[in-house]
Amino acid sequence: MPRSERPEGAAPPPARSGERIAKLLARAGVASRREVERMIADGRVAIDGKVLNTPARVLPNLKGVTVDGKPVARAEHARVFAFHKPSGLLTAERDPKGRPTIYTALRNSLPRGAPRVMPVGRLDMNTEGLLLLTNDGELKRALELPSSNVPRTYRARAFGDVTQSQLDDLIEGVEIDGVRYGKIEADLDSGKGRNRWIVMTLTEGKNREVRRVLEHLGLQVSRLLRVGYGPFNLGDLPRGAAAEIPQAQVERLRKSLR
Repeated sequence: MPRSERPEGAAPPPARSGERIAKLLARAGVASRREVERMIADGRVAIDGKVLNTPARVLPNLKGVTVDGKPVARAEHARVFAFHKPSGLLTAERDPKGRPTIYTALRNSLPRGAPRVMPVGRLDMNTEGLLLLTNDGELKRALELPSSNVPRTYRARAFGDVTQSQLDDLIEGVEIDGVRYGKIEADLDSGKGRNRWIVMTLTEGKNREVRRVLEHLGLQVSRLLRVGYGPFNLGDLPRGAAAEIPQAQVERLRKSLR
């Protein structure tokens, strides 16, 4: 019998009361839903002291839930911070090699009372600029998904010869070493001679996408700066500083992503 059918006169299945634990933990800012699922697989999540073995468990709330033995705090409303990431920092919580991470700088940058936050996407160690941070794993995931079509804008200082016509061709996408990169809007900006600034806007955000595309065009990238992510811009936020985005703007963003 197809799943969509049931015997005539049979009672409908009971309505589900609550949400999957992975979704609840993501909303509480523990991690993104995918990362929470990995944490569950690793045996790091428990309910009333019993280790959980599936991310599909439905709960009305997080009462009795622990992660690494610590109780999970009740979910806050979604908050988003803009951080001007300096070059030389890893977008990671910790590094086995002991290299500095964004959290090293964030200890002194986030306002007092800020929740635990996660980066939205990543910036390479040598890439600087706008990095969004949020306490909401669901919002983080939605902003990262290519299907959400959230634009990311970069300014790249590159050395070499390139024409606006070559950059215009990127609007159709490009394939490099078997990897397909989607639509990219690119424009020559300031600069003289063979040292030029190029502005690029894309929505996929694949690993090292801007650098690889420009290198494919024969250019050497000496500096890469992200200046925009979705509706938010770096503006004049000082390097290494963080600022909270007004709640009204966060709510508008959430509604647009739905």
